[in-house]
Amino acid sequence: MAKFLSRDINLMEFQISHSNKQKLKPFYDDPDSMLPDVEAYASWLLKHPSALNSFDCIMKEAKGKKVVVFLDYDGTLSPIVEDPDKAFMSTEMRAALREVAKQFPTSIISGRSRDKVKEFVQLNNVCYAGSHGLDIMQPPKSRDKKGNEGAFQPAKLFLPAIQEISMELEHKIRETQGSKIEDNMFCISVHYRQVPPQDQGNLKEKVKSVVENRPEFRLTEGKMVIEVRPSIEWNKGDALNYLLHTLGFSNADDVLSLYIGDDQTEEDAFKVIAGKREGFPIVVSSIPKETKAWYSLRDPSEVLAFLLRLAKWNKSQASFLQLDYI
Repeated sequence: MAKFLSRDINLMEFQISHSNKQKLKPFYDDPDSMLPDVEAYASWLLKHPSALNSFDCIMKEAKGKKVVVFLDYDGTLSPIVEDPDKAFMSTEMRAALREVAKQFPTSIISGRSRDKVKEFVQLNNVCYAGSHGLDIMQPPKSRDKKGNEGAFQPAKLFLPAIQEISMELEHKIRETQGSKIEDNMFCISVHYRQVPPQDQGNLKEKVKSVVENRPEFRLTEGKMVIEVRPSIEWNKGDALNYLLHTLGFSNADDVLSLYIGDDQTEEDAFKVIAGKREGFPIVVSSIPKETKAWYSLRDPSEVLAFLLRLAKWNKSQASFLQLDYI
């Protein structure tokens, strides 16, 4: 593997500029994804090997380095479900995440509001970033002497306009059967998983009509969700860099980042890690997809297995060091 390169992160990079589970049955964005093309997936795995099968190879690069863990929430730590309010993570996943966070600096970067994802995860030894990285809780070592969390919110000035858009959307789509608006503080998510297929196009047009005369906002699409977000140059890749900086790892040449996520928004973070060659981007997907990730995990059950193995690996390394010392 090519030698990892280090890159300084200057504080100026964080200046923002404007630009024009409770066990539930998972749901699929596309009925065809319920029966994936086995041959196509096997071919895709040649380019994006299983992170579980490649675990030893991955962790070989971690020896002597500080491992930092980044995770998405929906579709990664919890299954994609019909009702976004019921995307609960399992007790086993929470226990595994708690153990990993005890051993490595661990952050969750989600499109959900920061408070919502923290409510789902229920762990205090994890750093939370909501709204796709627009609302970042300060890591423990960066908090003030009283332990106050504080937050980095590069889109704070947009809050009044976001609240105005949210009320307008409520009025526009309230008669659309199955639609659901989720206030994620710095972005508004309009879920249409339960909207009849024949009404989904009309719903999207209604959402677009609310934003079309507001150049300071933009629309992005995810898994059966359309989102209204501020048009600023900030994404999960920037959030990743910011967290590494506040953790004190931006200038270190002995850091290895593991980023695991399933959403299209993860690609910005994958690009950062792949560009630095200071870690491993891992996509969660059970179907072939375009991605900058180097490795893959099929679904949250494989994420759980990976996290358990990661915690076990670190304990074994500690045991080896003790034996060497003795």
